[in-house]
Amino acid sequence: MTDYAEEQRNELEAIESIYPDSFTVLSDDPTSFTITVTSDAGENCETVEATFKFTYVEKYPDEPPLWEINSQENLEESDVEDIHTLLQQQAEENLGMVMIFTLVTAVQEKLNEIVDVMKNRREEEKLRKEQEAEEAEKVAFQGTVVTIENFLLWKAKFEQEVAELRRRKQKEEEQAGKPKLTGKQLFETDHNLDTSDIQFLEEGKSACQCECLERMLSMLF
Repeated sequence: MTDYAEEQRNELEAIESIYPDSFTVLSDDPTSFTITVTSDAGENCETVEATFKFTYVEKYPDEPPLWEINSQENLEESDVEDIHTLLQQQAEENLGMVMIFTLVTAVQEKLNEIVDVMKNRREEEKLRKEQEAEEAEKVAFQGTVVTIENFLLWKAKFEQEVAELRRRKQKEEEQAGKPKLTGKQLFETDHNLDTSDIQFLEEGKSACQCECLERMLSMLF
């Protein structure tokens, strides 16, 4: 006949010596205790941690112990569910043998895997942001590709803005009562008139036309 109480006492002593800093006895009847399991530190010193409460049932280890997670740090809900599933599998595989050390070791390995996943997610996020920044830089460097459609849109907008500026300027001049230019002032300010006259002479117009032009200029001056 199996002496369950003896096996439980012996395991309890072994567990206390293996986990002296994270093992705490809660009660003797039934035997209940906690063990805090912490992952190895990641490259940025991040860790995940969980404190488990184990309780021996009367026929342990032929029946699995009871367990629950009293507290945890940096674990997601899905992680907690995975850990419970892992403990259930390990308990079923080790029935008939004391198993607390085996359960805790399995949890330790699982927590280390979770830290690795956190590291990979962080690296993937960093890579994604770098790629987005590179794409944004390429777009800024290349500018907008000119097509017939967007050129026509730009041209229409530009002409509309120019017309609006002209309208405002005309309105401002009217409100300011700006006088109209005399013929002489118009001639002095608009060099195109001067250019057009020279072109007119160079095109071989008659002497009469030249004389008329000279008379017109003398009247202006």
